[in-house]
Amino acid sequence: MIRLVKKAQKGNDKAFLKLFQQYEEDIYRMAYVYVKNKDDALDVVQEVAYQSFKKINTLKKPEYFKTWLMKITMNCARNVVRKNKKVVHLKSEYEEFIGTENEDIPLSITLQDLIEALEEDEKSIVLLRFYHNHTFKEISEVLEIPLGTAKSVLYRALDKLRKQFKEGDICEQ
Repeated sequence: MIRLVKKAQKGNDKAFLKLFQQYEEDIYRMAYVYVKNKDDALDVVQEVAYQSFKKINTLKKPEYFKTWLMKITMNCARNVVRKNKKVVHLKSEYEEFIGTENEDIPLSITLQDLIEALEEDEKSIVLLRFYHNHTFKEISEVLEIPLGTAKSVLYRALDKLRKQFKEGDICEQ
């Protein structure tokens, strides 16, 4: 993979395409968690392809290609979320659940709701750690934060999730 990244950095379009296609599904799933709909998630994937292609020569460590892509994905997804907050949606609250049998929904609705209650930094760290299996070291590099901060934010987020879960009707039988 490192050889492929280096080829892509030298301008080899086919090498970049091959690399990007390896992680396209991961990018889509990460984007979907943030933007919560198929169309916006696909837009994020397209934007990530463009941004990563344009800036691949800025990647200093080829072994962190996937980590670098996930960082770009989170930034693009946050931009879409910010942009969408300015738009007034006229559809009903439950319309998104109608006809979703063929859609790829990466997380259960309950887990999705719990994660949505987290702060942006907490959400990013939880998703990177448990959804993409990144190490704390990789997370600290992606988010450009100290290792100890990554750990403390994760533990704070997990504590919030536990409290939310216990307060909800989920545990009641």
